[in-house]
Amino acid sequence: MKYTILGNTGLKVSKICLGTMTFGEQNTEKEAHEQLDYALAQGINFIDTAELYSVPGRKETQGSTERFIGTWLKRRPDRDKIILATKITGPNAGLSYIRDPLNFSGEQITKALDGSLKRLQTDYIDLYQLHWPERKVNSFGQLGFEYDKDEQWEDNFLEITESLNELLNQGKIRHWGVSNETPWGLMHYLHIAEKHGLKGPVSIQNPYNLLNRSFEVGLAEVSIRENVPLLAYSPLAFGLLSGKYHDGSDVSKARIRMFPKLSRYSSDHIFEIAGKYINIAEKHGLSPAGMALVYVNTRPFVCSTIIGSTTMKQLVENIDSIDVNISGDVLNEIEEVHKMCSNPAP
Repeated sequence: MKYTILGNTGLKVSKICLGTMTFGEQNTEKEAHEQLDYALAQGINFIDTAELYSVPGRKETQGSTERFIGTWLKRRPDRDKIILATKITGPNAGLSYIRDPLNFSGEQITKALDGSLKRLQTDYIDLYQLHWPERKVNSFGQLGFEYDKDEQWEDNFLEITESLNELLNQGKIRHWGVSNETPWGLMHYLHIAEKHGLKGPVSIQNPYNLLNRSFEVGLAEVSIRENVPLLAYSPLAFGLLSGKYHDGSDVSKARIRMFPKLSRYSSDHIFEIAGKYINIAEKHGLSPAGMALVYVNTRPFVCSTIIGSTTMKQLVENIDSIDVNISGDVLNEIEEVHKMCSNPAP
């Protein structure tokens, strides 16, 4: 395994992070524990989850992922060796079963965190993240921002930052970060923190893959210059970049098949562009998944790539990508496809 330092935290994290949103929906508790055991045996020390998970979000399964991780953590003597990240759910009327109201007030942040700590059976979270913004923005990979002049949101960045700093002081969290955030949002949090002598976000978790490189447009420079690295999620675009949908080896339980409403990667056009990247990999004797993952993980603004697998076979291949190398010729061919059709999957 390869490791890097998470921004300015001093935390040494694996370049591959184990994503867990399938635990409780597509993976049983036993399968979740098997994945966690294998990941740690391969040197992964970074685990990402959220109070919302499993996905898709449902009342019946909410919190199941954290509970599965909690029963696994309980039997381990090495909690201090594991970097554990989770997230507080952002506003969404359809998720009021999690908490009501769903907002980032100090009261709700504390309530959400205490719930996560209980399910995870731990005393602290290494990285606590805001899952998505309270205000209306182009989150979850959307490319265009549409301003709503009737929006009721008022700037509460200082209250949020102060609340998270209080949890830092209490020792309940070690660091905090943002997710599905914009350049303005990230810079505003950093500005507020500096202005008031508080600790700001140390990371940003956004989608990033060969089909959606929108992070490069504005956030990449912020990430590098402010030392707030990307934790890249969806690096295989719901598995589309693995090649399994193109060669017919996908199964009915694959995420694109099971949850078409969740997928940003199901159109014929996106399928065609993904095929061009898959052809590049096969031309150079690489596995499509390996090429897609190593591309993401070698970008200078990426600290760790969040993988997610439903089978052990997938998990093994994804982790093995850490040893894959791609040549300059491969990179040039990837760029040619990107120039032809950049960011087809918002």
